[in-house]
Order: sequence, then structure tokens, then C-alpha cells
Amino acid sequence: MGRIALVVFIVAVIAVVVIGVVLVLRGSTPGKPVLDDPREILKRRYAAGEIDEDEYLRRMSGLSQDW
Repeated sequence: MGRIALVVFIVAVIAVVVIGVVLVLRGSTPGKPVLDDPREILKRRYAAGEIDEDEYLRRMSGLSQDW
């Protein structure tokens, strides 16, 4: 029984380390958005009521243009 608990503990530690390495390599932390894409920021601001529909559409249109 003790060996099974030790194996489960080792597997859990390895899983935590692997998840931590993946998060560090991706440059993110839990709860933080992976990308701060301008379109995503606009969507959040519109959803939060910080900007109205006209402003949202105008800015989204500006982001869609190739400069």
C-alpha cells in the first residue's frame, strides 16, 4: 500500500511540474488571458459597457483594414 501511495505522489509531482513548465513557456499564468489581441480587448470593453456599439464597430472596422 505504501508503494502505491508513493507512485501516486510521484506522478502528481511530475504532473504539477509539467503543467508549470507549459504555463511558463506560454508566458501566461492561471486567470490571465493568453492573448491581448486588440479585437478581444474591444469585445471585453463593449461587453463591459465601456464603449457603445457605434464605437465598437468603428474601431473593429479600423482593425480589419490592412495598412
